[in-house]
Amino acid sequence: MGRKVTVATCALNQWALDFEGNLQRILKSIEIAKSRGARYRLGPELEICGYGCWDHYYESDTLLHSFQVLAALLDSPVTQDIICDVGMPVMHRNVRYNCRVIFLNRRILLIRPKMALANEANYRELRWFTPWCRSRQIEEYFLPRMIQDLTKQETVPFGDAVLATEDTCIGSEICEELWTPRSPHVDMGLDGVEIMTNASGSHHVLRKAHARVDLVTMATTKNGGIYLLANQKGCDGDRLYYDGCAMIAMNGSIFAQGSQFSLDDVEVLTATLDLEDVRSYRAEISSRNLAATRVSPYPRVKVDFALSCHEDLLEPVSEPVAWKYHSPEEEISLGPACWLWDFLRRSQQAGFFLPLSGGVDSAATACIVYSMCRQVCQAVKSGNQEVLADVQTIVNEISYTPEDPRDLCGRILTTCYMASENSSQETRNRARELAQQIGSHHIGLNIDPAVKAVVGIFSLVTGKSPLFAAHGGSSRENLALQNVQARIRMVLAYLFAQLSLWSRGIRGGLLVLGSANVDESLLGYLTKYDCSSADINPIGGISKTDLRAFVQLCIERFQLPALQGILSAPATAELEPLDDGQVSQTDEEDMGMTYEELSVYGRLRKVAKAGPYSMFCKLLTLWRNVCSPRQVADKVKRFFSKYAMNRHKMTTLTPAYHAENYSPDDNRFDLRPFLYNTGWPWQFRCIENQVLQLEAAEQQRLAVD
Repeated sequence: MGRKVTVATCALNQWALDFEGNLQRILKSIEIAKSRGARYRLGPELEICGYGCWDHYYESDTLLHSFQVLAALLDSPVTQDIICDVGMPVMHRNVRYNCRVIFLNRRILLIRPKMALANEANYRELRWFTPWCRSRQIEEYFLPRMIQDLTKQETVPFGDAVLATEDTCIGSEICEELWTPRSPHVDMGLDGVEIMTNASGSHHVLRKAHARVDLVTMATTKNGGIYLLANQKGCDGDRLYYDGCAMIAMNGSIFAQGSQFSLDDVEVLTATLDLEDVRSYRAEISSRNLAATRVSPYPRVKVDFALSCHEDLLEPVSEPVAWKYHSPEEEISLGPACWLWDFLRRSQQAGFFLPLSGGVDSAATACIVYSMCRQVCQAVKSGNQEVLADVQTIVNEISYTPEDPRDLCGRILTTCYMASENSSQETRNRARELAQQIGSHHIGLNIDPAVKAVVGIFSLVTGKSPLFAAHGGSSRENLALQNVQARIRMVLAYLFAQLSLWSRGIRGGLLVLGSANVDESLLGYLTKYDCSSADINPIGGISKTDLRAFVQLCIERFQLPALQGILSAPATAELEPLDDGQVSQTDEEDMGMTYEELSVYGRLRKVAKAGPYSMFCKLLTLWRNVCSPRQVADKVKRFFSKYAMNRHKMTTLTPAYHAENYSPDDNRFDLRPFLYNTGWPWQFRCIENQVLQLEAAEQQRLAVD
């Protein structure tokens, strides 16, 4: 009697609305799963159309093309003799649902709609879909004629049901349902479901991987059973990077771990597991078995098919594995690099243009591109033909095979140091040395003629000549002169991105990379429409603290000694006149706070959802050993005043890789007004009253002592 089952899950680099490419990747994953003996294949959430379609879900075309792809899958010989579980949007009785469509041998077994929709942070599923609220109930779904012609079915079950095969029982969860307080897998497991599946569209956030693994292992620890998780992988068209981590678990242990970051468009995991291990594990958990006698049963869809074979006695079973996690610095070196690769190949551009200032942020961005080049070379060396074909297209050389990351970097990354009279020789040298070590094509230029020309136009019209503060000018003049330099650098960056390859006789244009970190964006410590304005920004969701740790990793792992000087130098914008040839301004002095403090403010504002008064209350205890109540109040007021004054800059922020839960990205993640009363009169008065009370209490205590 068969009792060993081989199941497959996968991570696919799907692309929103790329129906042709998505179909081919799904077919390839099924082909690989079958070649490894699997009889059930799970794919990511909404894999047919791509998860990130957003408002395209409203369009009837998206539904139509999804069904056309489903028809192609049903009709393909590749999908025969394996249960296929695919994701797509389905309209049922004029309501759109996020669904799993499960089919076998040209017949649809079940359409299972999502019951708990993700609707926080970057997710807006309730905007496009409706959750299925009828627990353990199914209805008849009338199939479109193009599907009826293939399956010879007029209707199929639609709703909350499970599959009963000849040898086991399979139940579905979809992404968010695993994260809810009352996940479906609990009652499904109690009702005898032995294999639980979860199709996800879960994106990367630094330090998040463990949460997914913990949820899956805990689900099977408490209730026993086999759990498969599939996820999207890669950038499917916007700020998010879906980070794979497909997995197969059983009874609290991991049996297969997928990669979190890689350039493989299709990754399939399989495991052979013994159903009797599930049954014996559950047998001794008496509390679980007692709860099982009281659970309401799920409708069962009977399937004349077995996942196991009759003669499987000698079939080896999979062994548990220990999950290997990346450090945050490794995540930064891998995730944004893979995101950049997807952007580069899918935008059909010839490379990147990066203003390289000699500071930590632009150096970190350069290192991420270099890390991407290393991954591309490694993928080609490992035999990835898709990556090789993409590289050859990008560099427009059909015979090119990348072997040396420095050589590849020289072909696809142009760096540029844009000097002014306020630039120091040290930053110029540091930028040049780093460019030499990573191999980028490096340009040095001077922006002073352009700055003088622009300021000259103003002087000609007004008869006034603004001066830097160091030369006797007002703060308004000083800031305006800094901003002119910064904005001219942006204009030059786009000019060189469009024409620098043309000037060298090479076809194509370059994507302009920005390099403002999440902390500077949060405070607005950047000039609107300066070099922070770019096509994409790989570090815009990463804190200065994490970037410094990443740069330290690059020194050791990539052998880039030029980074040592960059890391040890004070962060500076170099927009004010030098003092005896030395830098006269630093970022932290300009901001009036440290980067470390900014990270704390950012997490409290967004993650802890603290306004000015709540932040003050929390920091009173957090900083009690280093700051007086008055100092805490002053710091909080300074932060919120600057934040409110500069929030308008977030509306034009360059699309950035989402990596941090306190990102101020105004597009979809952090929705706030951008015209504030920057004095926060009511809120600051509450803080002031509290400070006065605390100071009075302290005076009274000292008097008694």
